[in-house]
Amino acid sequence: MSPAKKRARTYDPGRIRTAVLTQFGSVREAVRTLTPEQLALPTRLAGWTVRDLAAHVAMAVETVSRNLDRAEPPKAELALLDWPFATAARAASILDDTLDLAAAHPDLNALYARTEERLTEALATAPGGRLLAARTGAITLADYLVTRTVELVVHTDDLNAAVPGLDIPYDRQALAAATRLLADALAVKAPGGSTEVRIPPYAVVQCVEGPRHTRGTPPNVVETDPLTWIRLACGRSTWTDAVEEAKVSASGERADLGGLLPLLG
Repeated sequence: MSPAKKRARTYDPGRIRTAVLTQFGSVREAVRTLTPEQLALPTRLAGWTVRDLAAHVAMAVETVSRNLDRAEPPKAELALLDWPFATAARAASILDDTLDLAAAHPDLNALYARTEERLTEALATAPGGRLLAARTGAITLADYLVTRTVELVVHTDDLNAAVPGLDIPYDRQALAAATRLLADALAVKAPGGSTEVRIPPYAVVQCVEGPRHTRGTPPNVVETDPLTWIRLACGRSTWTDAVEEAKVSASGERADLGGLLPLLG
């Protein structure tokens, strides 16, 4: 089943807007406390320091305001469930843009303040149906903001992993939206009904070709927590490691998702 044929779940636009602003605000507060030594620490993204990663978070959010400044495209090109599969082509340019931004803005506090101000002003009036000329394809503002929850949550996790004791909190709505979008993307990539993937308390999806269960306990079940799922879907953790560390439980002959992950490039 293609993303176009997959029926996308709906997200509350007001809650998503609040979630994006809240999560970005939490990251901003944490970045403000970082010392030069902490900003120079390496991250689990090869070649990226904490400073680079922090600049990237601001860049990922600033794309909302920047795209709203541009002329509106004539028609939508990208459905929400297309987005996870459109990111790989942008990986090289994202790296270059991030390093350039980090070098050009030594004052991260100023960068974050301006980004937050522009975002807050833009979201106060822009309708959810407004089309954005995103580099991955023209997409509605409402859908694009759901993709920002993935960016914010995964990079919050990256920052927490890089700086001991940083402990940036996760907004519940942002974490829920990121989990659900990536779970639905798995169901698009591996359509079927033989395996049930459970990510309590946010998502349950059916996927993988094979006999479809209709009653009782499914023969193939995968269960994990939201952050582990996001790490798997975004390539921060491998399936083998997550299973060995008991962060994923998988039962049944069709419960091995290792060949389907990660989902984002």
